[in-house]
Amino acid sequence: MSLPFITFLLALGLAAVYLLVGAMDFLGGTPRSIWLSAAGGAAVAYIFLHLLPELAAAHARKGVDSEIIYFVVALAGLVAFYGIERRVRRHTEGEGGEAPREIFWLHVGSFATYNLIIGYLLLNLDTDGLAPLILYTGALGLHFLSSAYGMRLDHRHSYDATARWVLAAAVLLGWLTGWLVQVPRMWLDGLFAFLVGGVMLNVMKEELPYERQSRFGAFVLGVAAYGSLLLAAT
Repeated sequence: MSLPFITFLLALGLAAVYLLVGAMDFLGGTPRSIWLSAAGGAAVAYIFLHLLPELAAAHARKGVDSEIIYFVVALAGLVAFYGIERRVRRHTEGEGGEAPREIFWLHVGSFATYNLIIGYLLLNLDTDGLAPLILYTGALGLHFLSSAYGMRLDHRHSYDATARWVLAAAVLLGWLTGWLVQVPRMWLDGLFAFLVGGVMLNVMKEELPYERQSRFGAFVLGVAAYGSLLLAAT
Protein backbone atom coordinates (compact mmCIF):
# COMPACT_ATOMS: atom_id res chain seq x y z
CA MET A 1 0.00 0.00 0.00
CA SER A 2 1.14 3.53 -0.73
CA LEU A 3 2.00 5.95 2.07
CA PRO A 4 -0.93 8.33 1.32
CA PHE A 5 -3.40 5.44 1.55
CA ILE A 6 -1.89 4.17 4.81
CA THR A 7 -1.99 7.64 6.36
CA PHE A 8 -5.60 8.05 5.17
CA LEU A 9 -6.53 4.88 7.06
CA LEU A 10 -4.73 6.23 10.12
CA ALA A 11 -6.63 9.53 9.79
CA LEU A 12 -9.90 7.57 9.62
CA GLY A 13 -8.92 5.80 12.83
CA LEU A 14 -8.28 9.11 14.59
CA ALA A 15 -11.57 10.56 13.34
CA ALA A 16 -13.45 7.46 14.53
CA VAL A 17 -12.40 8.13 18.14
CA TYR A 18 -14.51 11.30 18.19
CA LEU A 19 -17.49 9.56 16.62
CA LEU A 20 -17.47 6.51 18.89
CA VAL A 21 -16.46 7.85 22.30
CA GLY A 22 -20.10 8.33 23.30
CA ALA A 23 -20.72 4.60 22.92
CA MET A 24 -17.83 3.67 25.22
CA ASP A 25 -19.80 3.33 28.45
CA PHE A 26 -16.86 1.73 30.25
CA LEU A 27 -15.10 5.14 30.29
CA GLY A 28 -17.64 6.70 32.64
CA GLY A 29 -17.83 6.86 36.40
CA THR A 30 -15.81 8.12 39.34
CA PRO A 31 -12.98 7.59 40.09
CA ARG A 32 -11.65 8.14 36.57
CA SER A 33 -11.56 5.15 34.25
CA ILE A 34 -8.23 3.31 34.29
CA TRP A 35 -8.35 3.43 30.48
CA LEU A 36 -8.46 7.22 30.40
CA SER A 37 -5.64 7.57 32.92
CA ALA A 38 -3.53 5.03 31.02
CA ALA A 39 -4.25 6.90 27.78
CA GLY A 40 -3.07 10.12 29.42
CA GLY A 41 0.13 8.40 30.57
CA ALA A 42 0.82 7.13 27.05
CA ALA A 43 0.38 10.62 25.62
CA VAL A 44 2.72 12.10 28.23
CA ALA A 45 5.36 9.48 27.34
CA TYR A 46 4.98 10.47 23.69
CA ILE A 47 5.44 14.16 24.57
CA PHE A 48 8.69 13.63 26.47
CA LEU A 49 10.24 10.81 24.43
CA HIS A 50 9.25 11.91 20.94
CA LEU A 51 7.62 15.34 20.58
CA LEU A 52 10.14 17.29 22.66
CA PRO A 53 13.21 15.57 21.09
CA GLU A 54 11.72 16.29 17.64
CA LEU A 55 11.19 19.90 18.63
CA ALA A 56 14.81 20.14 19.75
CA ALA A 57 15.93 18.56 16.46
CA ALA A 58 14.11 21.31 14.55
CA HIS A 59 16.52 23.83 16.06
CA ALA A 60 19.51 22.07 14.52
CA ARG A 61 18.23 22.50 10.97
CA LYS A 62 19.91 25.11 8.80
CA GLY A 63 18.09 28.34 8.14
CA VAL A 64 16.64 28.85 11.60
CA ASP A 65 17.56 32.34 12.77
CA SER A 66 16.92 31.81 16.45
CA GLU A 67 17.01 28.43 18.15
CA ILE A 68 14.52 29.54 20.79
CA ILE A 69 11.75 30.31 18.32
CA TYR A 70 10.13 26.87 18.27
CA PHE A 71 9.97 26.75 22.05
CA VAL A 72 8.26 30.15 21.92
CA VAL A 73 5.70 28.74 19.48
CA ALA A 74 5.19 25.67 21.71
CA LEU A 75 4.67 27.95 24.69
CA ALA A 76 2.18 29.98 22.67
CA GLY A 77 0.26 26.79 21.90
CA LEU A 78 0.13 25.87 25.58
CA VAL A 79 -0.97 29.37 26.63
CA ALA A 80 -3.63 29.58 23.89
CA PHE A 81 -5.25 26.30 24.90
CA TYR A 82 -5.00 27.19 28.58
CA GLY A 83 -6.84 30.46 27.96
CA ILE A 84 -9.59 28.70 26.01
CA GLU A 85 -9.90 26.01 28.68
CA ARG A 86 -10.24 28.58 31.47
CA ARG A 87 -12.97 30.41 29.57
CA VAL A 88 -14.88 27.21 28.89
CA ARG A 89 -14.52 26.05 32.48
CA ARG A 90 -15.79 29.36 33.84
CA HIS A 91 -19.02 28.97 31.88
CA THR A 92 -19.61 25.24 32.32
CA GLU A 93 -19.04 25.42 36.06
CA GLY A 94 -21.45 28.30 36.43
CA GLU A 95 -24.29 27.23 34.14
CA GLY A 96 -25.06 23.63 35.01
CA GLY A 97 -22.59 22.08 32.61
CA GLU A 98 -23.83 23.70 29.39
CA ALA A 99 -21.83 26.61 27.99
CA PRO A 100 -23.38 29.35 25.80
CA ARG A 101 -23.23 28.66 22.07
CA GLU A 102 -20.38 31.10 21.44
CA ILE A 103 -18.26 29.36 24.10
CA PHE A 104 -19.19 25.97 22.67
CA TRP A 105 -18.02 27.02 19.21
CA LEU A 106 -14.85 28.58 20.59
CA HIS A 107 -14.04 25.25 22.26
CA VAL A 108 -14.93 23.16 19.21
CA GLY A 109 -13.18 25.55 16.82
CA SER A 110 -9.94 25.46 18.81
CA PHE A 111 -9.91 21.67 18.82
CA ALA A 112 -10.86 21.56 15.13
CA THR A 113 -7.78 23.69 14.38
CA TYR A 114 -5.72 21.37 16.58
CA ASN A 115 -7.07 18.36 14.66
CA LEU A 116 -6.33 20.01 11.32
CA ILE A 117 -2.67 20.26 12.32
CA ILE A 118 -2.60 16.64 13.52
CA GLY A 119 -4.18 15.41 10.28
CA TYR A 120 -1.84 17.55 8.20
CA LEU A 121 1.25 16.20 9.95
CA LEU A 122 0.24 12.61 9.23
CA LEU A 123 1.50 13.11 5.68
CA ASN A 124 4.32 15.47 6.56
CA LEU A 125 6.13 13.99 9.54
CA ASP A 126 9.90 13.76 9.20
CA THR A 127 9.88 9.97 9.66
CA ASP A 128 11.53 6.93 8.16
CA GLY A 129 9.24 3.92 7.93
CA LEU A 130 5.78 2.98 9.11
CA ALA A 131 6.49 2.48 12.83
CA PRO A 132 6.83 6.21 13.72
CA LEU A 133 3.52 6.93 11.96
CA ILE A 134 1.77 4.17 13.91
CA LEU A 135 3.25 5.43 17.19
CA TYR A 136 2.16 9.00 16.33
CA THR A 137 -1.36 7.83 15.52
CA GLY A 138 -1.56 5.55 18.54
CA ALA A 139 -0.44 8.22 21.00
CA LEU A 140 -2.72 10.89 19.57
CA GLY A 141 -5.62 8.44 19.28
CA LEU A 142 -5.31 7.76 23.01
CA HIS A 143 -5.06 11.49 23.62
CA PHE A 144 -8.20 12.01 21.50
CA LEU A 145 -10.01 9.42 23.60
CA SER A 146 -9.32 11.40 26.77
CA SER A 147 -9.97 14.86 25.31
CA ALA A 148 -13.14 13.78 23.47
CA TYR A 149 -14.51 12.26 26.66
CA GLY A 150 -13.73 15.48 28.54
CA MET A 151 -15.36 17.63 25.85
CA ARG A 152 -18.44 15.44 25.92
CA LEU A 153 -18.73 16.09 29.66
CA ASP A 154 -18.44 19.84 29.06
CA HIS A 155 -21.07 19.93 26.28
CA ARG A 156 -23.35 17.02 27.05
CA HIS A 157 -25.97 17.46 24.33
CA SER A 158 -24.11 19.48 21.75
CA TYR A 159 -21.16 17.09 21.50
CA ASP A 160 -23.15 14.15 20.09
CA ALA A 161 -25.28 16.33 17.84
CA THR A 162 -22.59 18.55 16.36
CA ALA A 163 -19.10 18.63 17.85
CA ARG A 164 -18.05 15.05 17.14
CA TRP A 165 -18.78 15.43 13.43
CA VAL A 166 -16.87 18.72 13.18
CA LEU A 167 -13.86 17.32 15.06
CA ALA A 168 -13.75 14.09 13.06
CA ALA A 169 -14.05 16.02 9.79
CA ALA A 170 -11.22 18.34 10.84
CA VAL A 171 -8.79 15.42 11.08
CA LEU A 172 -9.70 14.26 7.57
CA LEU A 173 -9.59 17.80 6.19
CA GLY A 174 -6.13 18.20 7.71
CA TRP A 175 -5.00 14.99 6.00
CA LEU A 176 -6.44 16.17 2.66
CA THR A 177 -4.68 19.53 3.03
CA GLY A 178 -1.42 17.70 3.76
CA TRP A 179 -1.85 15.73 0.55
CA LEU A 180 -2.61 18.77 -1.58
CA VAL A 181 -0.52 21.55 -0.01
CA GLN A 182 3.14 21.56 0.98
CA VAL A 183 4.51 24.27 3.25
CA PRO A 184 8.17 25.23 3.81
CA ARG A 185 10.09 23.19 6.37
CA MET A 186 10.28 26.07 8.82
CA TRP A 187 6.50 26.52 8.78
CA LEU A 188 6.04 22.78 9.20
CA ASP A 189 8.28 22.83 12.25
CA GLY A 190 6.24 25.74 13.57
CA LEU A 191 3.02 23.73 13.25
CA PHE A 192 4.70 20.84 15.03
CA ALA A 193 5.86 23.15 17.83
CA PHE A 194 2.36 24.59 18.32
CA LEU A 195 1.03 21.02 18.48
CA VAL A 196 3.57 20.13 21.19
CA GLY A 197 2.34 22.96 23.42
CA GLY A 198 -1.30 22.10 22.81
CA VAL A 199 -0.84 18.40 23.54
CA MET A 200 1.06 19.14 26.76
CA LEU A 201 -1.71 21.36 28.11
CA ASN A 202 -4.62 19.19 26.98
CA VAL A 203 -3.17 15.98 28.37
CA MET A 204 -2.39 17.39 31.78
CA LYS A 205 -5.65 19.32 32.20
CA GLU A 206 -7.54 16.04 31.82
CA GLU A 207 -5.43 14.26 34.45
CA LEU A 208 -4.68 16.89 37.10
CA PRO A 209 -8.03 18.24 38.37
CA TYR A 210 -8.82 16.72 41.76
CA GLU A 211 -12.47 16.07 40.92
CA ARG A 212 -11.44 13.71 38.11
CA GLN A 213 -9.91 11.36 40.73
CA SER A 214 -7.34 10.11 38.23
CA ARG A 215 -5.74 6.70 38.64
CA PHE A 216 -2.05 7.24 39.27
CA GLY A 217 -1.18 3.55 38.86
CA ALA A 218 -2.88 3.38 35.46
CA PHE A 219 -1.23 6.65 34.45
CA VAL A 220 2.22 5.26 35.33
CA LEU A 221 1.45 2.02 33.50
CA GLY A 222 0.52 4.00 30.40
CA VAL A 223 3.77 5.98 30.64
CA ALA A 224 5.83 2.81 31.06
CA ALA A 225 4.11 0.80 28.33
CA TYR A 226 4.14 3.49 25.64
CA GLY A 227 7.55 4.73 26.70
CA SER A 228 8.93 1.22 26.20
CA LEU A 229 7.42 1.07 22.71
CA LEU A 230 8.95 4.42 21.80
CA LEU A 231 12.39 3.47 23.12
CA ALA A 232 12.26 0.13 21.31
CA ALA A 233 11.43 1.91 18.06
CA THR A 234 14.39 4.32 18.24
